[in-house]
Amino acid sequence: MERSYDVVLMGATGFTGGLTAAYLAEHMPAEGTWALAGRDLDRLGALRDRLGVDVPLLRADVTDPDSLRELASSARVVMTTVGPYLHYGEPLVAACAEAGTDYVDLTGEQEFVDLMYTKYHERAVETGARIVHACGFDSIPHDLGVYFTIQRLPAGLPMHVRGYLRVDATFSGGTYHSAINALSRGGETKDAHRRRRKAEPSLRDRRVRAVAGRPHRNSGLGVWALPLPTIDPEIVRRSAAALDAYGPDFSYSHFVAMKRLPAAAGLVAGAAGLMTATRIPPVRGWLLGRVKPGDGPSAEKRAKSWFSVHFIGEAGDQKIVTKVSGGDPGYDETAKMLAESAMSLAYDDLPKTAGQVTTAEAMGDALLERLQRAGLSFTVVGTRD
Repeated sequence: MERSYDVVLMGATGFTGGLTAAYLAEHMPAEGTWALAGRDLDRLGALRDRLGVDVPLLRADVTDPDSLRELASSARVVMTTVGPYLHYGEPLVAACAEAGTDYVDLTGEQEFVDLMYTKYHERAVETGARIVHACGFDSIPHDLGVYFTIQRLPAGLPMHVRGYLRVDATFSGGTYHSAINALSRGGETKDAHRRRRKAEPSLRDRRVRAVAGRPHRNSGLGVWALPLPTIDPEIVRRSAAALDAYGPDFSYSHFVAMKRLPAAAGLVAGAAGLMTATRIPPVRGWLLGRVKPGDGPSAEKRAKSWFSVHFIGEAGDQKIVTKVSGGDPGYDETAKMLAESAMSLAYDDLPKTAGQVTTAEAMGDALLERLQRAGLSFTVVGTRD
């Protein structure tokens, strides 16, 4: 595509957006062209000055469809950190799908992803746009971690993979608001999911599933494991449906892992209480007011944060344990993952895909290599359980 910019970042003046802009400023190829976009050119200009880069500033507002159409038509890839996406994301997805422009975001909102599939997948296929949601901590470590794992299992056999997440970090204000809103919309989320599954093509001669799993003790990892109902298992399922490498019968189960049983029990009780509280409008409003979108911790606090995900993969009589790990998941690593996803779409030799696709389906090995060079760890750690 002949476009003015290889990559445009929308929402750069937010906390995570600013970190993403800083990452781009340091890692964009010298011959690459990129720009910052948003509704406040003065704030964008101040950010550009702090970064010490000479890049164009583009005015774009999610409430102004004309500005988004102009933005999408000027770029090969548009990346956005403007959430909650259920509130602000759709107009940009629509503009990119219509213009044949690749799109990446950070959403972990299942309802939003399903709605965007039913509304814009077919048009994106027609125009050649690749719509890639969940390009941050939701859900790259899990999607590419499973992809990394199944490549090390014998091909052509039924495969089952379990993921065990441990994390020590503070998550962003945007992530917090998205989570609170998602918890309050259980019925709407289920309805959007049903409509998406009805619209998806059926698989022939293959089966893929996201299996909830049960609470259990994994003695090999030394953790208590609780089912984790995030968007990640669905992203993994869609990758498995798209790629034959996941075998004839694939299933994935997703858990949060905790060292101590009392902490695990407290997490269950707290999650149940929060789910109930979010459905009471005054309480939900109070919860949303506790943290503002765009808020984030200091660099010192982020430097102490970390995450790890162990994957146990089984096929036939072979079992493998792999691990994905990195630093601060909600900010530093998320900015890195989002930026590398956009640059992969812009510059790497990738499989031909279009429509709403996952990171494993659209970028696969190329993005894995990028993230490993950028400091994320994907390793084989053993064959125990």
